Parts: sequence; structure tokens; C-alpha cells
Amino acid sequence: MGVGRSNFNTREKGGGTQMQEVERNLRVVQVDIVNEYKKNVGYYIIKRIIDIIGALCGVLLLSPLMIVTSIWIKLDSKGPVFFAQNRVGQGGMGFKMYKFRSMCTDAEGLLDNLREKNEMSGPMFKIKEDPRVTKIGKFIRKTSIDELPQLFNVLNGEMSLVGPRPSLPKEVAQFTSFQKQRLIAKPGLTCYWQVKGRSDVSFEEWMEMDIEYIRRRNTWVDVKLIFKTVGVLFGDEGAR
Repeated sequence: MGVGRSNFNTREKGGGTQMQEVERNLRVVQVDIVNEYKKNVGYYIIKRIIDIIGALCGVLLLSPLMIVTSIWIKLDSKGPVFFAQNRVGQGGMGFKMYKFRSMCTDAEGLLDNLREKNEMSGPMFKIKEDPRVTKIGKFIRKTSIDELPQLFNVLNGEMSLVGPRPSLPKEVAQFTSFQKQRLIAKPGLTCYWQVKGRSDVSFEEWMEMDIEYIRRRNTWVDVKLIFKTVGVLFGDEGAR
């Protein structure tokens, strides 16, 4: 699956250039903060090797499950199998993140009517009983199967197996300078948030967990998080 990096010139629905606003806001992340959390070259080399080997093994071992999921999605509702969305990556770099489609095709258009029901603090939107989610969508979200296509984002170097979850440009535009520090690291499939409650964790706690990871990250921390995340595939009560 070819996935290319994009710059912040994409206009989002509703007018204005959301990406350019994100770029301006990201300037508050000072160079000294980046240097404070910088790791040695060896860590990044080992992390990339783990990413490539882990993602390749994941694609090979889980390909039967991904094929069955693709067929199930097509039979369950009209629309594409995959859902691609602009996300903000390391250093504010934009990229297309892939997921299995778990919602109806007009989900974005229905969002405005649901905003008052938002159960997540901050700029994120999450509700327990989201009417936009399809029948199979509920299952693949609960088991995190919907995230499996991001293994291709990992292979492409846009994401890592471990790192803060990639946010939407409109969400990053509302981040504080403290919260923007999470953009120092490459976004990942899993992090502390994934194994410590997910949707049951407040937005502020989520951001603090991501910054904590950036401060503490090392190869051993990454390996432990990968193994802890395996259990999520069998169902996580906090997943939505």
C-alpha cells in the first residue's frame, strides 16, 4: 500500500487552512525542549529495526484476519474497506493514516449533530454509543482490529509500533505548548494510553501519559508496551 507524506497545504472542510494554523502553533515547541528529550542514535536504529520486523511479522501473521475483515466490512455496509485520514506526525509532518472502516460513509457529515454528546474532554471526540459505527465496526473497534492497516504506515516510516497516537490537524491546533511536546516522537500504534484505559482516560491524562512516554522511552519500555498491547486484541473495555 503506497502511502506518501503530505505537507500542510491541505484545506479542510469549513474553510480556512487548518494545516497552516497547525504549523504556526507548532513553533511554540522550542528547540531546547526537543533536545531535552532527544535519544541517542542507537535507540532510533534499534527502534526502526523493531518496527520493520514487527510490522512485517504482523502483516504476514494477521493477513488471513485482515482478509476476512475486509470481506466482512463489504458485506456489512456500503462503502470502501479502508478509511484514510490526514493526521499529524512527528515534528508536525502530515500523513495519511489508514484504518479499516468502522463507520458509515457519511460519518464526518453527521459529526456536527453529535458534538453535544461528546464524552471526552479537550478537542477529541468520543462517545460510547456512537450511531455512526457499523455492526462490524463495534467489534473491530473493541478488538483494535480496525487499527491493523497502520502496520503499513509503520513500514512506510510514518508511524512506529510504539508512540503517541497520531492526532487530527484540528485537534493539534487546540493543543497547549505542553501538549505539543508529544509531536517530538513519531506517532505509534500503541502507547501508555492504549494499555491504561483508553477512552476511560481523560484527555488531559492522555496527554500527560504521552509526554511521560517521551521522557522515559527506551528500547525496553517499547518492547514491554508491544507485549502489553497484544492483550488488547482480545478485547479492551476502554476501546470505542
